[in-house]
Amino acid sequence: MTNQPHAEHVPEFSEPGSTAVSWARVERVLRDSEMFWLSTVRGDGRPHVAPLPAMWLDGRLHFCTGAHEQKARNLESNPRCVLTTGSNSFREGLDVIVEGTAAQVGDEAVLTRLARMWRDKLDWPFEVADGRFRDPGSDDHRAPVFGVTPAKVLAFSKNPYSQTRYTFGE
Repeated sequence: MTNQPHAEHVPEFSEPGSTAVSWARVERVLRDSEMFWLSTVRGDGRPHVAPLPAMWLDGRLHFCTGAHEQKARNLESNPRCVLTTGSNSFREGLDVIVEGTAAQVGDEAVLTRLARMWRDKLDWPFEVADGRFRDPGSDDHRAPVFGVTPAKVLAFSKNPYSQTRYTFGE
């Protein structure tokens, strides 16, 4: 994504005198966080939430999962999802929620960049094979990689408490 999102400070969920969180700060949290919570919807409408690592690259949040796992099956029927990350502290930090649509990434160059990020950030040495990640320590386990394009991002800062809503143009 090359365009900057439109930021809107949400006063009804913010302390008086607070201001919008900068997009640069939000991107820093997305780039530096190691763990996220992925929320998807099962075919019968029940929610499903799972923790997993994700990488911010080129304006999209990327994660991988086994094709047989519940989250992958959920995304097959409904690609809309939410990823959250932030601080578990009440009085400090920044919580970020990314709402968007997941699509499987098949571009070998992008997958190679992402595999390098997983290795450098988490010491997780994925290889790229046939448009998926391959875990060299397993019996040929291959995992699809998904990229989530944000439709809306919410940032909740603490001290002062503030909510900023980001929306993305066409």
